[in-house]
Amino acid sequence: MKIEPETYAESLAVARARALDWIRSLPTRPVAPTADVTEMERVFREPMPESPTPAPAVVDDLARDAEPGIMAMSSGRFFGWVIGGTLPAALGADWMVSAWDQNAGMRYASPAVAALERVAGEWLVDLLGLPDGSDVGFTTGATMANWTALAAARAAVLDAHGWDVNTRGLQGAPVVTVLVGAERHTSVDLALRYLGFGVPTVVESDDEGRIRIDSLRDALSQVEGPLILCLQAGNLHSGAFDPIGEAADLAHEHGGWVHVDGAFGLWAAASPTLRPRLAGLDRADSWATDAHKTLNVPYDCGVAIVSRTGAVQAALGTQTAYLIRDASEAPDPFDLVPEMSRRARGVPVYAALKQLGRSGVEELVDGLVDAARDLADALGSLPGVEVLNDVVFTQVSLAFGSDDETRAVTARLIEDGAVWMSGSSWRGRAILRVSVSNWSTDSGDVEASVAAVARALDAVRAGATVA
Repeated sequence: MKIEPETYAESLAVARARALDWIRSLPTRPVAPTADVTEMERVFREPMPESPTPAPAVVDDLARDAEPGIMAMSSGRFFGWVIGGTLPAALGADWMVSAWDQNAGMRYASPAVAALERVAGEWLVDLLGLPDGSDVGFTTGATMANWTALAAARAAVLDAHGWDVNTRGLQGAPVVTVLVGAERHTSVDLALRYLGFGVPTVVESDDEGRIRIDSLRDALSQVEGPLILCLQAGNLHSGAFDPIGEAADLAHEHGGWVHVDGAFGLWAAASPTLRPRLAGLDRADSWATDAHKTLNVPYDCGVAIVSRTGAVQAALGTQTAYLIRDASEAPDPFDLVPEMSRRARGVPVYAALKQLGRSGVEELVDGLVDAARDLADALGSLPGVEVLNDVVFTQVSLAFGSDDETRAVTARLIEDGAVWMSGSSWRGRAILRVSVSNWSTDSGDVEASVAAVARALDAVRAGATVA
């Protein structure tokens, strides 16, 4: 079938109009969806069409019918699950990525995309103060970024003990000790499980969720053989940072590989004000983060960074007769991630970094922290509201008296729909967790969000029940 450009033009025109309508509604629309998944399934469940439907009609119907079930995650009043919004340049670049429809795996096949992603990676390494020449791969998210870095770690520490995991597998291999903090993110556990490590050895954390150096020293004294230490930059509930440099030095004394899970907190390294909290970050061996969180590019975009030259390629790289390499010695993009076929996730990263520049990223990160502190100050001033963490980054954890009252306030807030903050549990208490991740959150959003929490709190204390 011959490509008819006008067919694309009509569909893209509909998509553009519907997308702009959505974006224009974000400042005032409720954050919560107005329909649940059962209602949405009822809307979309119909027999498979027997004949074609005009493409523009498909796009228009899709946008119209889906809207009630779409959460306004790009709203400045969305504070759930550490989900960022989308910068204008990143959104435009993401549309171009879809139009180009490139498989971003090979330098030879798509030189422009490969070059853009390589430059984006170099910019990230420089921006975050990581070692020059580090390998950078773009994954689906932080879970697979952790997996990628830890796959390189597994191969490297086993190789150092005379075991080639690529040829011999794991059966009969030396036991690898993996140390993690008590408050690491579950994505680290998932990555370790996928890699065949099972349950890691847990090291105690302090009241803010940071790994304790004294406990780490004790744990290291018990280790024999291959070692991996997983640290965190940005605790899920407090935003706190492990003492990365000190911990990394201890692990390296034992011949270990040090990995940092920094899904949202790694971006603190881009701020001169916040960077001291990550002292020694560059002394780790690998890092994982999400660009779709703090950097505000569209889903999905994780980033795996490995400083040991060739380690990730040795763990993940492959070669077959049909894969054409270019003349350079640089690794192909598919050598640095688990996928051989993927979209060009790094292109929106390039666009976001070019739009912002170094000063813009610094302003973005510092602005998120300022908004989190403003929310903590205002919410903490409400009667009976406790701010449970030291607000050092973008996370705020709140309690409203008893666990039952905290859960009731959370439910009432979600039912209200004006803002979105998620419930969780921390330090043995039910909490309301606020994650400030959207570049567009401003003082008006902070004020509206405080008012929404106050309404929910008043309703609960007045004895109202959630429908």
